[in-house]
Amino acid sequence: MTTPRPTPSRRSRANGDGTVYQRKDGRWEAAGYVLAADNARKRVRVYGTTRKEALDKLTEKIAASNRGLPIAAADSTVGAYLTYWLGALAIHQLRETTHTRYAACIRIHLIPGLGTKKLARLTARDVRTFLDRLRTTCQCCAQGLDVYGKQCCTIGQCCGKVLSPLTVTYVHSVLKSMLEHAVREDELPRNVARNVKTTAPRPRRFQPLTAAEARRLLEAARKDRLHALYELALRTGLRKGELLGLHWEDLDLGSGTASIRRSLQRTRTGGLTVLPTKTRASERRIALPTECVHSLRGHQERQEGERNTAGVAWRESGLVFTTPTGGPLDPANMTRRFAAFLSRAGLRRIRFHDLRHSTATLLLEQGIDLVVIKELLGHAHIGVTAGVYAHVRLRLQRQAIDTLGSVLNLSSDGPDNPPATAAVR
Repeated sequence: MTTPRPTPSRRSRANGDGTVYQRKDGRWEAAGYVLAADNARKRVRVYGTTRKEALDKLTEKIAASNRGLPIAAADSTVGAYLTYWLGALAIHQLRETTHTRYAACIRIHLIPGLGTKKLARLTARDVRTFLDRLRTTCQCCAQGLDVYGKQCCTIGQCCGKVLSPLTVTYVHSVLKSMLEHAVREDELPRNVARNVKTTAPRPRRFQPLTAAEARRLLEAARKDRLHALYELALRTGLRKGELLGLHWEDLDLGSGTASIRRSLQRTRTGGLTVLPTKTRASERRIALPTECVHSLRGHQERQEGERNTAGVAWRESGLVFTTPTGGPLDPANMTRRFAAFLSRAGLRRIRFHDLRHSTATLLLEQGIDLVVIKELLGHAHIGVTAGVYAHVRLRLQRQAIDTLGSVLNLSSDGPDNPPATAAVR
C-alpha cells in the first residue's frame, strides 16, 4: 500500500515559481528568475504589504516572461524599461491610436535621449536636461532627417527644426506615465519626472464660424451628398470619428435622439476600425435637432437609392455615412473632402474639428449653461469645456460688464432702480 505524500505546506513553492518571505520591516518580498531585456535569465524582486500581494506581482512577471516578454527591473536601462512597459502593459490600457503615438514618441525621442541611463539612477536633473535639449536641438540634425529636401543639415546649414512646446510636454507626459508605473511596481521609490515642471504650451488657436458663416455653410451643404453629416456636425458638435462611426441602429428618428457609442478610426494594424468612444464620458445620448432629423431621413432615402444602384457591389456596413458603395468613409478622405467643399462654397478654410468648436462657441454666446455644453460634447470633465472655450467666456464677461455699466450709468432717480433689499446670490 502506497503511503500518500503529505500535502505541501502553504510556504512550499514549485521549482521555477520563485520564493516569497516576510522581511524584518514587515513587508513581503518575492523573488524569481525571469527573461531580461538582453535575453538572459535574471532574478527580480517585488514587494507587497501582504504575502498574496507580493506573490501576485511575482506570478504576473513570471507569466509575462514565460510568454516571451522581457521583464525590466530597476537596474535595467530606461530604454529597456520603456520597451517592457510599452509592450507588456501599456498596450492593454491604451487605445491603439494612442499606443501608436506613445511608441513613436519612445522610439524617436525617449530612447535616443535617455535610453542608456540606468532606471534607478535617473534624476530630475537628467530629465530637465533632456527636455531642455529637446527644446533647442534641431530635429533634422538629431534624427538625420531633412524635412525641406535641401540637404541643409548634411552640408552644415542647419534648418533649426525644433520641437514645439506641445510636443515637448507630450514627451514629458509619456516619460511620467512610464516612471509612475515603475513606482507602482516598487521598482522605484519616487517618480523623478514629476519634480520637473514644463512650460504650459499655449492653447491651439482656432477660428470658429460666426453665426452668419454657419448659416452660409448649412445653405451650401444642401447641395452636397453629405449634407446630413455637415448639418449634424455643426448642430450637435459630434467629433469626426463619432460621425463616421454612427450606425442606423444608434438613431431613433421617431423620438429625435442619437446614442453615441463608437468612433471610426484608421489604425496601423486594423485599417479602418470601429473603436469605443474616446472616453467613457463620450458615450452618451443626445437630442437631435428637428433639422437633423429631416436631413437624416433624406440621407436614408438617398442611401437606399445608392444601394439599389450598386447592386451586388454594395458593402453592407450599417453605417449612416458611407461611400456610394456602402463602405466606411476614411477620416483622412473626409478631411480632404471637407476642404474641397469649403472651397466650392467660397467659405474660409477651417479644420473639420472647428465645426465642433463652432457649435460650442455659438451655444455659449447664446447663454447656454456650460454643463449642458459639456454633456453635449461628451467632455470627461467640465474643466475641459471651460478651458477650451475660455476666450468665449471672457467675451461674455465683457458683455455682462458692459450691460451692468449701462445700468449703473442710468439716472439715480430713474424708475428702473432695483429695490435696496434685493437678494444677491
